[in-house]
Amino acid sequence: MAKQRESRWVKAVVSRVVRFVLWFVTKPDWKGTEHVPERGGVIIAANHLSLVDPLTVAHFLYIGARRWPTFTMKDSVMRIPVVSAVARSTGQIPVKRGSTDAVKALQEAELALTRDEASVIFYPEGTCTRDPDLWPMTAKTGVARLALTTGVPVVPVAHWGDQNILPYGSKKPSLFPRKRLEFRAGPPVDLARFRDQPLTGSVLKEATEVIMADITALQAQIRGEEPPAVPYDLKRARAEASEAKRAEHRVGGAGERPAEDGGETGGAVDGTAPADGRSGPDGENGKSSTGA
Repeated sequence: MAKQRESRWVKAVVSRVVRFVLWFVTKPDWKGTEHVPERGGVIIAANHLSLVDPLTVAHFLYIGARRWPTFTMKDSVMRIPVVSAVARSTGQIPVKRGSTDAVKALQEAELALTRDEASVIFYPEGTCTRDPDLWPMTAKTGVARLALTTGVPVVPVAHWGDQNILPYGSKKPSLFPRKRLEFRAGPPVDLARFRDQPLTGSVLKEATEVIMADITALQAQIRGEEPPAVPYDLKRARAEASEAKRAEHRVGGAGERPAEDGGETGGAVDGTAPADGRSGPDGENGKSSTGA
């Protein structure tokens, strides 16, 4: 289906426009492109720093590795008239989250990988990282499921610098001076021990952790830093923040008593979340445009 939708002239125009813009505002440093196979279906699993990631990752894959980039794209993005026409003409895959269409999108991604032998880019985290230091977070299991179902290789890709163009949550990009972007692709993730196992939740979770460990190790090489021992868990952080807020309301309500005999009403109680920097999520005012 993906190849039937594609338009060569639209792809040519889009690639030239993106190349011109990115060469004008970025200074890319690409390493490890030899790990991306020249042909055949391949999953490109990348970390997610910024809403400009789709452009920079596509640039890396198309110019650096000589493979046409295919994404899964949120249905809300695909409803924008011009974007929708361009996306469909370049073989992108729409995703309606929270519905049975999400399963259909995975099926289309599977066809793109196996029948069309496409290179499909996924952000396993599903959204931009909320880790305070921008390390990769825990991820969803869709990429692992696709890899184990189709047997296609998963090439891990880490990048750094996109956040300097457009930090998550910001609406105003910083285009000048040109920003240095560093990309590293690694060898295909070793998922051999999972191949003959039933696709249970625990197997998919463990395979996902292996994929994310490879991406994190590549980013650590770029940054020259040690990553956290335990990845940031956005779901858990949100649950902890929500529970802390409920506790604050309970304590605050209990402390508000009518003044008696000239006394003052109950004072404020500090009910903020724990000071552990790895457990409190940033406010979310946007979502990733791609994910698994």
